[in-house]
Amino acid sequence: MTIRVVIVDDQDLVRTGLGMVVDSQPDLEVVGEAGDGLAALELLRVTRADVVLMDVRMPRLDGVETTRRLLASGDDVPRVVVLTTFDVDEYAFTALRAGASGFLLKDAPAEDLVAAIRTVHQGDAVIAPSTTRRLLDHVAGQLPAPAEEPPRLRRLTEREREILLELATGASNAEIAGRLYLSEATVKTHVGRVLQKLGLRDRVQAVVLAYESGLVRPGR
Repeated sequence: MTIRVVIVDDQDLVRTGLGMVVDSQPDLEVVGEAGDGLAALELLRVTRADVVLMDVRMPRLDGVETTRRLLASGDDVPRVVVLTTFDVDEYAFTALRAGASGFLLKDAPAEDLVAAIRTVHQGDAVIAPSTTRRLLDHVAGQLPAPAEEPPRLRRLTEREREILLELATGASNAEIAGRLYLSEATVKTHVGRVLQKLGLRDRVQAVVLAYESGLVRPGR
């Protein structure tokens, strides 16, 4: 099965370079390009895509708002990988909050790019939650303190809540299993239930929620 990719970036050379990397893979295909968010939304209304590589800083409509509108447009929407020049980028953080499945540096090796596309297509996140946590630690001071715990967190059992806190540390399933004296298979099951109960797309979104809800604060 071929994974259909759309590239959104306001720099022609960047789009060309990314396109060459994607099209060099037998299981990946570039099915469209756009130079800004508005053009991307128009393109994606008529073009079926599995994954969108989305620049965050663009004219007319930036990648954050484009991601938000795209993911709110229906159930059958592509996964979004945010492209950024900076390892710690507030734009990338707001894109994660808007529903992106992760972010990737523009100067990442070609093998990382194609691996990211395949990973998000399978339904997982493209960055280690520990990287997301570093980003969140950087911007956490801008987050308003929640007035009360989000009601959806009450759906979790005590064990599932414990799993969510472990996810927020950036721990892998193997690391969580070691800390909680569980098997990896059991941890994987718990993680799936946490994501399902909270209506989250992937582990990255779980880390974001843990910060936004006040369960985790910088340095914890």
